[in-house]
Amino acid sequence: MELHERLGAVRDSASFLEFARALARDHATSSDWENTTPGAFLEGAIAWAQDSDFGLSQGLASSNPWQQFAVFLYCGKLYE
Repeated sequence: MELHERLGAVRDSASFLEFARALARDHATSSDWENTTPGAFLEGAIAWAQDSDFGLSQGLASSNPWQQFAVFLYCGKLYE
């Protein structure tokens, strides 16, 4: 399953941890990360959260905080 597919499947703590493990594997094997240091990763994730109202302006449901946080981590990978 692709990383973005795992992201869409996050519904609870177990699926969140499954996504987080996949994100860690992606970091170890992929060269397409924009934010490669911990600081840049967090800055990207925080910028996304502020710009999108933690995903609410992008259609993420506030009733699924596990998915909101998974997207937060995913955006740390690429959001500038």
